[in-house]
Amino acid sequence: MNILISKENGVLTITFNRPDKKNAITAAMYQTIADALKDAENDAEVRVILFTGKPEIFTAGNDIDDFLKNPPKSTKSPAYQFIQNLSHATKPLVAAVSGPAVGIGTTLLLHCDFVYAADNARFSLPFAKLGLCPEFASSLLLPQIAGYQRAAEKLMLGEAFSAQEACAMGFVNKVLPPAEVLAFAQAQAAKLVALPASSLWATKRLMKGKQIAAVEAKIKEESVHFSEMLVSKEAKEAFTAFFEKRKPDFTKFKS
Repeated sequence: MNILISKENGVLTITFNRPDKKNAITAAMYQTIADALKDAENDAEVRVILFTGKPEIFTAGNDIDDFLKNPPKSTKSPAYQFIQNLSHATKPLVAAVSGPAVGIGTTLLLHCDFVYAADNARFSLPFAKLGLCPEFASSLLLPQIAGYQRAAEKLMLGEAFSAQEACAMGFVNKVLPPAEVLAFAQAQAAKLVALPASSLWATKRLMKGKQIAAVEAKIKEESVHFSEMLVSKEAKEAFTAFFEKRKPDFTKFKS
């Protein structure tokens, strides 16, 4: 299974499990996660949701080949269902990240309540480099968390950055050795399970309540631009270069 779903002691764990493809996410994988999040929302036994990957890789983001064959064209698409269910989750979201977290692998973390990263974690938001624009409300959330200039650097240049820098920016809680990060995140999840569920729900809602509508609006706004840019000449050049394993040439396109 490319996505492992397990429930134990009040924690639903969602694990990216496609290491041969660097945990790249397909439409089928999005659907599995979206369904798990929906079920968790209505399952009283689930108190916390934990995302994790492999020690060497969290996720390389979208599987480019699958993504181009199955682009998210509507709100019924698996990717959109995943985004909606994650951004509206009322239960605490915890993430344990090791290795690269690319694209959606980073933007999903902006919606988590707790993010713990191994010191080998590397984050990147390469949308502009692919002729695309930010997604999953990252153009709203990252400037709020890290400040405009830092966010502009990460979203426009798309260069990878370290766990230590992510922690300094404010969207990683703690950096740990790779061998310790999952166990630490699980221990934090266990602490949350032991607390009153109603208190956690109310606290999260109070912190995020006013922003829910803004996030929803930004996701829709980004989606319109993303869909248009996905069929642009620049994106075609970027994806062609990716498959041909060469550097893209955008100089032939007018601004």
